[in-house]
This record gives sequence, structure tokens and C-alpha cells, in this order.
Amino acid sequence: MKRQGQALSLKNLTKSNVWDIQENDVFRLWAQAERDADLRDNERHYIDVIKSAFTIEEIKVDKPEVIKKYEERGCQVGQVRLDEGTTVKWALKKKSIQRITDLTWENIHHISAQKLIEVLERNFGGGWESLPQSVQDIILSGFDISTTTLPTARLKKPGGLYEKKVADGFEVLEISKGSWTEAIFAKEKPISNVPTTKLSSFDEIGEEENLKDLDDEDEMMPEEERGTDDEDDEDFDEDKLTEESYRTTFDTNPEDLEMQADEVGEDVDF
Repeated sequence: MKRQGQALSLKNLTKSNVWDIQENDVFRLWAQAERDADLRDNERHYIDVIKSAFTIEEIKVDKPEVIKKYEERGCQVGQVRLDEGTTVKWALKKKSIQRITDLTWENIHHISAQKLIEVLERNFGGGWESLPQSVQDIILSGFDISTTTLPTARLKKPGGLYEKKVADGFEVLEISKGSWTEAIFAKEKPISNVPTTKLSSFDEIGEEENLKDLDDEDEMMPEEERGTDDEDDEDFDEDKLTEESYRTTFDTNPEDLEMQADEVGEDVDF
């Protein structure tokens, strides 16, 4: 198995591309890594990455009848050698994506539009807007989504939006709302258009180091290069201040404001 021309290994396995492999691949990659000297140092990291897409259960009782029960549950059983030469048996099973809460930034790019529609259909009721904003953001990172709500009799009229979307390769979920129907169209985004939203643990560590270096440089920067508060005050143009330049951040009942206005009008003498 290769990834962008590079052979896949535990070293370049991430919480994103781990969704592309199956249980037998995990055992194969681990067996290959057993020959590497860095397995012990990075063992915990590798296991964390694998656990993001698989359930791992260590088999304590190595008996045929016990192993059979694991296999009946859909697990694949295999041996792995941990640090200091300890050998254990794992029961591995890839996590299923059945509910909207199973969708993550890492796995959303590894399911099809048809699978997404199945997940939404299994969890839906109120339509696209009923989804939590966090779930919408995850879905939109990997799919083009559009919706329309029309009288059911008009939804699939010839030459309409429904017909055009289906012809363009979109999968559709229809949600009945009385005499109206909401249609949710989903299509996978091209890989080149999918933004990188999450970093692997090693990448995050590197990024944090870079940010720390930038902070150190900023602390060492001469004051004239960074600018001063006086310069900021000189740049301020009071004439440019408009209603759009600010907003209130508190909520007030309009009726309370009217009562306050009446009280001021009665009590204040001019």
C-alpha cells in the first residue's frame, strides 16, 4: 500500500490515512515496524493513531473458544510484539460510521457521498439546519452540500434543480415535511480542493515549536519595528468611525428600554 508514492508504514500513518486501511494492514505494518529501532520510543503514538480508527482489545485468555467469540463479533485476531519483546494478541475491529456523531475531521474525507447520505438518513428528522454547527462544518470540509425545500409535487419537475443536481453526480436525501419536501444534495469535493484541517501529532509538535520560535523573535524585536501605542493612536481617524465599526454585546428587552426612557422624561428637569 502506498500513499502519494511513498510506502505506507507506521511512521507515516496518521489519524486521517489510517481510515484507508483494514485490520490485516495494521498487523502487517506493525510486523514491519518490529524491525525498526524506534518502535519502542514511538509505540504509544502508533497505538493512539490506530485507536482513532480501530478498537483494540488485548486477548488475555488465549483459547480457541475465546478467539472464536471475538471473530464472531467481526474482529480480526493477530499477534504483535510490543517493547522489550513482549508479545500479545490483539482483537482488532475497524470503527463503523453509523451516526452523525461518528463523523470526524479525519474520517470525513474517507467516506463516499452515498455513505454520508445513509448516515444522515439514519439520524435525521429536522433537515440540514437541525444539525449541530460543528457537524455541518465537518461535513462541508469534505463535501459540497446544497439544499432546497419545495412542494413535493414540484420537487422533481423536468429541468428543475433536483434533475440538474442528480445529473451532476450529487447524491440526494429527501426529507418529507408534510406537503413539502427538503432535498439535501451531497457530492464529494475533489481531493485538491479539500483543505488540510487537522495535523498529525508529530506535525502538531513541529508547528508548536515554530510558533514558539516566532514568539521568541517577536520578544526580541526592537520597539521601533514593532510599533508603539502612540503610533496606533496617531493612525486612528475618528471621522471614519461608523455604526458598522462597533456592536453591542448585551441583550436588552425593548420594553425595558421604553420604560427607562419614560422614567427619564418624568424625573429630569431642564
